[in-house]
Amino acid sequence: MLELIRKGLLASLGAVVMTKERVEKATKTLVEEGKLSREEADNLAEELIRSGERQWEEIQQSLSENIKKAVERVDVARRSEVEGLKDRLENLEKRVSMLEERLSKI
Repeated sequence: MLELIRKGLLASLGAVVMTKERVEKATKTLVEEGKLSREEADNLAEELIRSGERQWEEIQQSLSENIKKAVERVDVARRSEVEGLKDRLENLEKRVSMLEERLSKI
């Protein structure tokens, strides 16, 4: 019975988006209806919350990886690369100015 309830809750409420409050409310209702003991409800709540946290972490990791791949496909320069190029350009501009000054004195 407990496994059937767990599967039903996961399917109907969506384990990823279940908040701790929603889980506790759902398990409290099951206890009040006599479908679960308090201990079973507590265990179920803990399991659902852990499962939701795991799934949320997996979604975040997958999303992060997909964003990185998309950025690589678009071939966008990173901020650090742009800053490095900016520094190099400034350095070259200074060197060119110095050379122009020397040439103008000749």
